[in-house]
Amino acid sequence: MAPPPLSMEPTGWFQVAWSPEISVGAVHKMKYFGREMVAWRSASGRVSVFDAYCEHLGAHLGYGGHVDGENLVCPFHGWEWNAEGRNVCVPYENHPNKGRRIRSYPTVERNAAVWIWYDVERREPYFGVPDIFADFSDGKTADDYYPPFPAATIYRPGLELHPQYVMENGVDFAHFKFVHKTPFMPDFTRHDFSDPVSYVDFTIAFEEGATLESATSGVESINAGLGVSVTRSWGMIDNRTMPAVTPVDETTSDVRFTVWIGRKPGEETAPDITEYGKIMSGFVIEQFEADIHIWSHQRYSDPPALSRKEFAGFRALRQWATQFYPESEPTDTRPGESEELVTVPKSELDRLRAAASLGS
Repeated sequence: MAPPPLSMEPTGWFQVAWSPEISVGAVHKMKYFGREMVAWRSASGRVSVFDAYCEHLGAHLGYGGHVDGENLVCPFHGWEWNAEGRNVCVPYENHPNKGRRIRSYPTVERNAAVWIWYDVERREPYFGVPDIFADFSDGKTADDYYPPFPAATIYRPGLELHPQYVMENGVDFAHFKFVHKTPFMPDFTRHDFSDPVSYVDFTIAFEEGATLESATSGVESINAGLGVSVTRSWGMIDNRTMPAVTPVDETTSDVRFTVWIGRKPGEETAPDITEYGKIMSGFVIEQFEADIHIWSHQRYSDPPALSRKEFAGFRALRQWATQFYPESEPTDTRPGESEELVTVPKSELDRLRAAASLGS
């Protein structure tokens, strides 16, 4: 993939793990946004995410660090750090070091996942992670679905793709027919990009012979920034999906995908996902993997060569996406110099070159 002309440090919520991966007392190593990090769960069950290095002498807390009650303990000298990254104990002193703090990231657990808020300017979160059940209006809860982890998930680390690709997929009506083999291109019924949390709904069907006029199924999606997207399908197999793309460094991202399948009658109390749930989630995952195959070899086109029908959706989404990127660096211009580009017609340029040649 050609590196996109987009920052790999957008502001927003990003998935760094599934909740069951971080058990009580666990210290989980990870790397995101070019930074070594650790996630850990305290005795009370709270998950925290830190930069990985102890502020004392720089030991990596993911290699030998351990959880003691509500604190993370450094393996090097036993310094203890609380959930906010503050030092609360130096075991060979009478008081902690109040002047040093490990960078911690606002963290929430929702939709069976661990999310961190990342912002290069370190602002507090100004929008939330949508709830894949409560934020849709059908009244269903997680109990109506098989638990997705791990059987109904996929994890693809270190792929050369950008989080914005997933969001653009939501307004790209034409790809459904060619990538997902739908019998017709979907009809978008809602594009709302007025806030950091956006909404995209469309009518679609997958069964052979279906038409737009006869379709009785569709998808609703809620997108919170570039890192969170939750969808609900209606009128077809009862499923909810959650794609998540989290930047690792300047060229790669980790991709996670979680699928909730509605319980089959008679399996309402099954503690784990059943064979039916695995088969149905497999069909959904297969569709998403077809997208991943395209994204991971894609070049970001800017400006894109859009058809008239595509223009409104892509323009709205790309304009919405700009709010999540750090402001560009100022250009190095001298006082009084204009940053505007001057266009010189080719005929005039040829005349100037000819004159310069005669004068030399």
